Order: sequence, then C-alpha cells, then structure tokens
Amino acid sequence: MPVTLQIPDIQNYGVVFTRRWVVEVLLDLTGYTVERDLGSLRLVEPSCGSGAFLGPVVERLVASAKAHEREFSSLGGALRAYDVQADHVKVSQELCRDRLITAGVPGPTATSLVEEWINEADFLLPEVDGHAADVVVGNPPYIRYDDLPDGLAAQYRRAWPTMRGRGDIYVGFIERSLRLLKPGGKVGLICADRWMRNQYGADLRELVARDYAVEHVWTMHDVDAFELRVSAYPAIIVLGNRAQGPVVVADTTGEFGASSACALVKAAQADDFREFSDIGVKAHRLPHWFDGGELWPTGSPARLALIEYLNDRFYPLHDATTGTKVSIGVATGADKIYVTKDSAIAEPDRILPLAMRCDLASGVFEWQGNYLLNPWRDDGTLISLSDYPRMNAYLSKYPSLRDRFVAKKDSASWYRTIDKVQPGLVDRPKLLIQDMKTTIHPVLDVGGHYPHHNLYYVISDVWDMEILGGLLLSRIAQAFIEAYCVRMRGGTLRFQAQYLKRIRVPRPDGIAPPIQEALRLAFRSRDSLAATRAAAAAYGIDLQDWELGPTINAEDEA
Repeated sequence: MPVTLQIPDIQNYGVVFTRRWVVEVLLDLTGYTVERDLGSLRLVEPSCGSGAFLGPVVERLVASAKAHEREFSSLGGALRAYDVQADHVKVSQELCRDRLITAGVPGPTATSLVEEWINEADFLLPEVDGHAADVVVGNPPYIRYDDLPDGLAAQYRRAWPTMRGRGDIYVGFIERSLRLLKPGGKVGLICADRWMRNQYGADLRELVARDYAVEHVWTMHDVDAFELRVSAYPAIIVLGNRAQGPVVVADTTGEFGASSACALVKAAQADDFREFSDIGVKAHRLPHWFDGGELWPTGSPARLALIEYLNDRFYPLHDATTGTKVSIGVATGADKIYVTKDSAIAEPDRILPLAMRCDLASGVFEWQGNYLLNPWRDDGTLISLSDYPRMNAYLSKYPSLRDRFVAKKDSASWYRTIDKVQPGLVDRPKLLIQDMKTTIHPVLDVGGHYPHHNLYYVISDVWDMEILGGLLLSRIAQAFIEAYCVRMRGGTLRFQAQYLKRIRVPRPDGIAPPIQEALRLAFRSRDSLAATRAAAAAYGIDLQDWELGPTINAEDEA
C-alpha cells in the first residue's frame, strides 16, 4: 500500500515548476529515449508536482511501447511518481491520463496505469518504493531542515545520513535517488547547487565520490529554467551508478535555452567530445572529477581546468607546514557593547584596537578608532571582574548581556564574548579580507589591531606579507574564490575562510626575487593587473590559456 503522509505544519512545500526543455534535456542525458525499450525500465519521479516531468515521460514511454510493440497494459511497472500533496497527485494523474488517451490508449487502461504510477506518498520515507530504478529524474523540493516539524526532520535524518547540518531537503532526495539505482542506472535532477559548495553537503559529496559517478554538471544560475522567476541557483546534474569517468561541465549565461541545450546534449554524446560553445554556454569534458567530501568547484571549463592544474601542483594557503593560517576575527555577541570608540570605559589592558571593515575601504589600512573590550586573559580564561572595577561598572549597565545564549550556558561567565581573544594576534602582521565583495581585496595591517568578525585574516610564519598580498590580489586567487564560493545575486562573492583556504600558492622560497618584488610593488600600488601578471610568473602559467588574459585586458581598459 502507498504510504500517505500528512504534514500540516509545512506551509511552503518548495515547489518550483520546471520548463519543458529542461525536462527533455534531463531525459536525454539519463538515456530515457524512445529508441530504448522504456517499458522494460523503471523510472522514478520523486516529487512530481503538477507533472512537468511526467508529461514528457509518458509521451516517450508510449512512443517507445508502440515502437517495440508492447501492450499498453504491460507498462504498470515502468513508472512511479510521488508527491505529499493530494492536489498535485490528482493534477498529475489527469495530465498523464490525457496524454495516454491522446496517444490511443483505451480509457480504462489509462485510468488503471495512472493510478498505479502516481501516488500520494513521501519519497523520503524508506518504506516508500524499495524497488531498484533504472532512471530517477525530477526537481526536488526546496525546504530548509529548519522549516520541517522536528519529528519529521529526525525521521529523515535517520533514514538518509547525508542530511546533516542546516541544509535543504533536496540533499535527502539526492541520496535516496542514488540508493535506488540499479548498476548502470542514472539520476538526473535540476536542483540548487549549494550542496556542492557548502559544509552541509560534505557527506553527500563523499557518498557520490565513493560509490557513484558524476557525469554532467551544468551550472544555470541565470537561466530561465523554471516557470516562475526564483533565486534557486540551479544546476543540471546527472549521476550514475558506475565507476567515475570523464565529466561534462557547462557554464551558462541567461541566454542559454532550448536550442543551445539540445545542441550540447547531441555534442556531448560523441565519443570524441572535448569542448563546446554556443549561445549562452561553454562546455568541456574533464578527464575526472574532484575527490571525496571536499568542496566541488564550478565555473567555465577553462577555469575548472586551471583549478585542477593548480590543485595538483601547488600548496594550500592554509598550511601548517608554513605556519600560514586563515581564520575569522572575533565575534562578541553584542557589538554595540563590546565595540566602542571610548578607550576610557575600561582599564587600559582590557582595551584592544579593533580592525573593522571600514578600516579597509581605501585599500590601505586606515584605522577609524574602534576598540574591543577584552574579557580574556592570555591563557584563555576569563578575567575576574572584581579585578577590573571600571570594566565591571561598564558591563553591569547592560543586563541584556545575561540574556545571550552564550551567557545562559554558564551564568558565571555572563560577560564573555562568543569567541576568545587569541593572545599575540594583535601584534602580528596580517592580511585582512572583507567578506561579500565582487573582487578579492586583501589589505595589510602591519600589526597593532585585532580583527573583527566581519573580517577574515591571514597570518604566516614564513611569508613576506606584501608578497603574499600580491598573490591574493591577483585574478588567479580570485579564480579559486569564484570556483568554490557560494555566489550571491549581483556577482557578490563570499570570501569566507572555507573558500580562502582552497587557494593554492607556491612555496615562498620557490618564487624568484624579481617576481617577489613585482608582487610586492603590485600589492603596494593596489594594481590587480600587475599582481595577476606577477602571480602568473610565480605559478609558471600563461594567462591566455586559462581565460584570464582577455578578462584582465577588458578591466584594464575600463
């Protein structure tokens, strides 16, 4: 019996309806074509909505049955579709019944088939459909875990362990779809690509890399892929139950549509396919995919090839062997209280000059006079407020400090900041990088300031910080951020530690003195073009080979 689940607490089921040409592409890429005997296969649609996928699926299934002289009544096991909303199930059944009757299927047979095919049930419940599938296609719903009833979220997590952290329900749909596949089977989905570049997707990435194959990744952030305009950051992904082989990656613009997609599908099927370019799209076949649970990059084929090349030959920016560290500044939990311009509110040894985003605006560090009230000793323990009467009097004026989550965990430490203050960091030279900008923007603090939590910082035991700053100012460093980060609307990039750590750099002593000087001078003058040229020499690459040269020239002329 199909399992029906009522979820009254969910107001938004994350339904986004997919355009017909996207559905056709996914069916082609998963091999669900009329030339095959589709009646002998089993296709699963995990969340059918109003039938955007089911209409084309049924049309192909019927055409294949005619071509292979199959009785329509024999097609009952060829398709299973699910949805938790009864109205979606009804609409999808009516749509598929109309398609069948239009194709010549007798009315009673059509009714029997759609009732067998399309069920009101929750695909993420393990007791729903344990039969192996040849093809799984669809557009999984977009629902954050936090928006699920607690009991249901726990049930999902027990069944599908890749649903970790504060992610989205489509992670569970991908895992469940993969685990249904027969050997050689394929999953083809259009869904948000955030799981490829966020921590909550690490377990799913590791599962895919270990047990399955990535076959296609088409990034389509600006493409009109849905019937409504949504900020879904979608990608077409095709995964297979087989050993990993070459991968077709495509980077698209808003001009990408049905014609270019059809041409790319056809081109990618050729054994000698290497690269492809058409309106709104560039595609390339990579020889292999990226390993394990690490973040998966995105971008143009040339950029992915550059990332792969540098990953294989150079060293992480965050590297214990060189004492180079990437981290984030201090979070207080109450900036209006702990951040001040009045250095007299506490004893002098409790006041630290604070580096903030406003200090970086000109490209040269210009301190705007903010201080951090520091409740931490150098050994990592909290001070006793009784030893600091001026600080005690100031903090005691703010009872709201005791209402913070971090304070309620231990009422005796109600005056703590969320993060501890790291001893010695103030005096170290550090490169400061602001989050959420369109270009990478490292600024040097020669020492004397502690970074605020809206800044990321880089310190090192071995690097000349101006030389390293020149590397980080370059378009080569930015290429890593663009490949790995979660991109915001309008082209804004997230310069978070998890992405900055992915940047690869040469060994400091492996850079020739003239190139070191060129990097230093480029950093001092804030010349990203000169920094990129010097960085290319340090890496030993030709900018034109990796689509970096033309972009730089255009910016330089602008």
